[in-house]
Amino acid sequence: MMWSPLWLSLRVALFATLLGLATGLPIAYILARKDSPWVDTLGALTNLPLVLPPTVLGYYLLVAFGYNSPLGRFLDRLGIPLVFTWRGAVLAAWMVSMPLIIQSAGAAFAAVDRELEDVARTLGESEWGVFWRVTFPLARPGILAGTLMAFARALGDFGTTLMVAGNIPGRTQTMAIAIYDAVQMGDQQRANALVLVLTLTALAILLLLRRLTHHLPGGPT
Repeated sequence: MMWSPLWLSLRVALFATLLGLATGLPIAYILARKDSPWVDTLGALTNLPLVLPPTVLGYYLLVAFGYNSPLGRFLDRLGIPLVFTWRGAVLAAWMVSMPLIIQSAGAAFAAVDRELEDVARTLGESEWGVFWRVTFPLARPGILAGTLMAFARALGDFGTTLMVAGNIPGRTQTMAIAIYDAVQMGDQQRANALVLVLTLTALAILLLLRRLTHHLPGGPT
């Protein structure tokens, strides 16, 4: 019973982090390199998940993707419903973890020396080549840090995931929800075991983060 929630949590966290990278890195680059009122608004919106209660985020996702919404009905017709499925858990975890990628990657992009990028341009590199050969490698430690923090945050999400995916053992019951369920049922032994496993997993991620950011080029010394 313990390993099913752990496996589901790891799978949800992985997909949520990959989705966060795909959507968060472009936003982080824009926030780091552009300066306008609409960019400020974008930055404020992407930080909302950090300050809003998880139930509010879950409610917004239910309104947007629930069975009564046009988008929810469309996805249901395609055979990929989100509410009360593991995909809904991914959506919830993505929502709460993506700001960590944006903040860390945005700071890393902002710290890249623009003169190095200009040198690459004078040598004939395209903007795409400048990004992948100069900007991204220099920003990589910050991007990696944000990625691992986002994974850890997605791994432990509770409120938003419960609102969107529910508590269905074997289908949507992640580690955090399983802990809540065990406490509610008075199963102290199972709650203790789940808490220990989740804590050790999160600690391992943080230790890995520290080691990688110290050994990657551009990381702290």
